[in-house]
Amino acid sequence: MKNLKNNQRRNVLKKIAGTGLAGMLVPGLSNRLLAAEAQLPENLKGNVNHSVCRWCYNDIAFEDLCKGAVEIGLKSIELAGPEEWPTLKKYGLDCAMPWGAGLGIERGWNNPELHEELIKSYEEVIPKVAAAGYKQIICFSGNRNGLDDTKGIENCAMGLKKVMPTAEKHGVIMCMELLNSKVNHKDYQADHTAWGVEVCKAVGSENIKLLYDIYHMQIMEGDVIATIKEYHPYISHYHTGGVPGRNEIDETQELYYPAIMKAILDTGYQGYVGQEFIPKRADKLASLKQGVEICDV
Repeated sequence: MKNLKNNQRRNVLKKIAGTGLAGMLVPGLSNRLLAAEAQLPENLKGNVNHSVCRWCYNDIAFEDLCKGAVEIGLKSIELAGPEEWPTLKKYGLDCAMPWGAGLGIERGWNNPELHEELIKSYEEVIPKVAAAGYKQIICFSGNRNGLDDTKGIENCAMGLKKVMPTAEKHGVIMCMELLNSKVNHKDYQADHTAWGVEVCKAVGSENIKLLYDIYHMQIMEGDVIATIKEYHPYISHYHTGGVPGRNEIDETQELYYPAIMKAILDTGYQGYVGQEFIPKRADKLASLKQGVEICDV
């Protein structure tokens, strides 16, 4: 019955889109968007493991977000802390990138004065991540505060090496996120892929990798597909986001996500892709569903 209703809805949308009246009948939605929705496949292809970042939907109750994620076909809700993990398990959802350790984005591993506190934090949380069945945890370089890039790499490596035995013992990857320092995170040091790769090389462990945020790296360096092809051995997670504005990843922004997803899959990547855009549409879960299906190559 549900499939019948979905098919009927799709047929109606196709007819509306074909008349050119979509914008008048459904304010805020383009004819192109309605036509695309009318042609959506009933099932996801299964080539991409889809995830979503919790913070983009903070105004939706977490349990409702879990229900919506399951209906869309997501396998994970990430950047969720330990208090939310039981709810994820209730709905059979993974947490591709747990939250719960560290001192925030600005105060990270490039500052030796913070190493003792950071090590304590991660060594307490990493066993909990592993016990919950999760494989990664996010971490940050911190802001430069006048530090040159070479010294920043040395400082990060010095601190991260001390927590690697715990990460390796529990099979958890510490994943340093690459962020832009041009628009959103002024002075953040891990703002280029090559810099993050040098940190990984300096640490010398398979348990330190990069979170390649496509939105942030498009702003900082562009050349997204070539960068992914070159540096994919050092990347263990991906985030999406529309450029400019970090909104929907549809035709309103400058990146063509199907090609990016194909490039990621071509590297042999089998991890998660996390949707991390802030929906502008009133129906935020509809935007999430659209984003997942755009990336479902």
